[in-house]
Amino acid sequence: MIRVIGIDPGLRNTGWGVIDVAGSRISHVANGICCSEGDDLATRLLSLHGQLTRVLATYRPEAAAVEQTFVNKDGAGTLKLGQARGIAMLVPAQAGLVVGEYAPNKVKKTVVGVGHADKGQIAHMVRMQLPGVEIAGPDAADALAIAICHAHHGAASTLAAAIAKASA
Repeated sequence: MIRVIGIDPGLRNTGWGVIDVAGSRISHVANGICCSEGDDLATRLLSLHGQLTRVLATYRPEAAAVEQTFVNKDGAGTLKLGQARGIAMLVPAQAGLVVGEYAPNKVKKTVVGVGHADKGQIAHMVRMQLPGVEIAGPDAADALAIAICHAHHGAASTLAAAIAKASA
């Protein structure tokens, strides 16, 4: 079994979701949202760093995945999101984890079946794949979807397959 954390970076709200992967089986561990505190950018980033560090210390994942930045027309907004994404990649790296990166369309196609699904569809399919899950909000649903994507395509699936093969 391998524990995977998915992280949906955002400057105001960074979603996170932790799942356990055992072969083709996945199960929910926890999910939540880190809400940045402070008025200036540096303080908000520091707040996200501290909260995400506590999440990793609590749940001790063995693999991590982060959504790639969606570039939009607002250059300043994209840059700020990129800085939050830097925190989302830094914290797992500080914990010694390799961080998988997935485009938003790849995550949506993996979880929903189409690359242009909306947030409601993502949350619905996450609930279908993790029965009984209580999702903390749309950002946490997206983070769980990122973790599920990593379970299917990333190091989590490769490692789980190697462990299963070695155990046989």
